[in-house]
Amino acid sequence: MRILVTGCAGFIGSHLVDKLLERGYEVIGRDCFMDYYHREIKEKNIENALKNNNFKLIEEDIMNMDNFPEVNHVFHLAAQAGVRASWGKSFEIYTRNNIEAIQKLLEFYKDRKIKKFVYASSSSVYGDAELPMKEDSLLKPVSPYGVTKLAAENLCYLYWKNYGVPTVSLRYFTVYGPRQRPDMAIHKFVKAILNGDEITVFGDGTQTRDFTFIDDVVEANILAANSEIEGEVFNVGGGSRISVNKLIELLEKITEKNAKIKYIEKQKGDVRDTLADTSKISNELNWKPKVKIKEGLKRFVEWYKSLYKHI
Repeated sequence: MRILVTGCAGFIGSHLVDKLLERGYEVIGRDCFMDYYHREIKEKNIENALKNNNFKLIEEDIMNMDNFPEVNHVFHLAAQAGVRASWGKSFEIYTRNNIEAIQKLLEFYKDRKIKKFVYASSSSVYGDAELPMKEDSLLKPVSPYGVTKLAAENLCYLYWKNYGVPTVSLRYFTVYGPRQRPDMAIHKFVKAILNGDEITVFGDGTQTRDFTFIDDVVEANILAANSEIEGEVFNVGGGSRISVNKLIELLEKITEKNAKIKYIEKQKGDVRDTLADTSKISNELNWKPKVKIKEGLKRFVEWYKSLYKHI
């Protein structure tokens, strides 16, 4: 069984690679190490994978590749991340990396007999939808990033509908855990609290998010890949919906340190609240989140301290 994981050195991709290797699969990872954050962080993410003889790394931009590996499964996690950075001139980077890249992959694999093409989508496709967010809700993304993730979902559907590419799209809800990107809230909050620095909160902190632990996301990917289901979309939400203020309170208790908080204006593109309806993925893929928010945050803080040698 040969598997391609794009974005293999990223937060979610590297965890997925490790789990697939643990199960004995042959994994081909592709990553172009874009400069959204430091390369050294991504290299550390895959340091164990690089020691495994069943892992091969391709360091190349998808848009510069003419051919892709012959594999049984494709997990497409590579993307230009970040809601707030997707406005203005940066939008062309998002259309290139989030829309054109997946179209190129789908176009190549439409002529190959792959077993499954799993796409990493986002809750950003919903915008400020009614809660809980359901897969058949009217989709109105409120950020350019969300627009590109929805466009990629639509490409997956049309390549399944017209060419039979066995696609499944997974809509992630605020994934967190060890290796989380340094630009994401929990990573930034923990770093600030441990260093005695100020936390910046956009808005009044009463906005809520449905936090999903990384291990649960990896399991959802594997279940989707091994299922017979095609052409569908599934929410992947952790069921741990709390406010940003409550999140900071939990981190204060875990770290045993007080946070210094500065509230500033809400940013364009940020949704007010998220909460996934996970009944579909529960019923059809037998997936349920296992890690609750307090346990997940403890694991993140432990990882962060071990990585950065905080006492």
